[in-house]
Amino acid sequence: MAHIEESTCLAELFQLLSEHGFDGMAEAIEILMNEAMKLERSEVLGARPHERTESRCGYANGFKPKRVNSRLGRLNLQVPQTRDVEFYPAALERGERSERALKIAVAEMYVQGVSTRKVQKITAELCGLDVSSMQVSRAAELLDEELTAWRERALGAVPYVILDARYEKVRHGGSVRDCAVLVAIGILEDGKRSVLGTSVSLSEAEVHWRTFLDSLIERGLHAVQLIVSDSHAGLKQARRACFPGVAWQRCQFHLMQNALHYVPKVSMRTEVTEDLRSVLNAPDRHEAERLLSQLVTKYEQSAPDLSAWMEANIPESLTVFDFPVSHRRRLRTTNMLERLNQEIKRRTRVATLFPNEASLLRLVSAILSETSEDWETGKTYLTMPTTASAKRNTEKG
Repeated sequence: MAHIEESTCLAELFQLLSEHGFDGMAEAIEILMNEAMKLERSEVLGARPHERTESRCGYANGFKPKRVNSRLGRLNLQVPQTRDVEFYPAALERGERSERALKIAVAEMYVQGVSTRKVQKITAELCGLDVSSMQVSRAAELLDEELTAWRERALGAVPYVILDARYEKVRHGGSVRDCAVLVAIGILEDGKRSVLGTSVSLSEAEVHWRTFLDSLIERGLHAVQLIVSDSHAGLKQARRACFPGVAWQRCQFHLMQNALHYVPKVSMRTEVTEDLRSVLNAPDRHEAERLLSQLVTKYEQSAPDLSAWMEANIPESLTVFDFPVSHRRRLRTTNMLERLNQEIKRRTRVATLFPNEASLLRLVSAILSETSEDWETGKTYLTMPTTASAKRNTEKG
């Protein structure tokens, strides 16, 4: 019976696309979404329609119509309902929040008079409909409740924490300001990644970083063994105040960029870069410190400022040598968070300018909450050893 239904569905899709081509894509997606949701309901219930089985844990209870605005236009879907078991299709849940948030962010620009014809065009292309101020207000309220709950959820033991910030343009007090988006991600005790939290502030000053870090601690963040970040002064001071005694790994990628500011001649850059890599890629801390000592001596005459900078700053990027060998490659930089920031940028550049901090926070939170769910339910990022094996691995390194 199920095979016949699936064959009928495919035949219907082939006929629709062969007759209408791309004009039939919206209707084809409707059919596919409806079939996917029915199959998902069957998996949740433990039985197909009209099937008798001991594994059944609930019953189908008809369908509820739902209109969804997509890039293909408005889709008329039939959402399967259940009885005796809670169910909502993942096909509608996944990706829905960030799309909604982006629509709201752009719509707010239109409603609050910040927009231009360009924004009107974006609204039409992206949302597929005109949005009233009442619709925006109600949708924003519901979304904010969901995202606030995510940002304020309880945290636990997080051995490794990575911190970084990026900037977005926001209208503030009648002018356009660069607003800092502070983000914290972590690697949990089970080796999986999680976005711990995010905050929007007018700068990366110590007071803003400290408020953000304090909020993570208040939510239960503890057992932090290592913090990875760049050397921004505000973040550095806040980290010391909130996490005294916790080891800090200065991002090696940013360290390399910072070093080039102290190279007196452009012709020396390649040589300096290779020398720095030899230190950072050393097999263990002892060898890294030996090579660093050689570099400090090597550049004392030709580049005294660089030599002094190396001696004072490079040791901050060698902390990773105190941790398991298998973890070092992924803990020595903030690259994982940098890639996440690129994804945020890809989504925020559609709006280009946010009407207020709340609008920016809404969109970023939606993107990060989805990413965090994928990480927490996905593959293990690091194999976390027991205390004894961790000590052996560190000594071996």
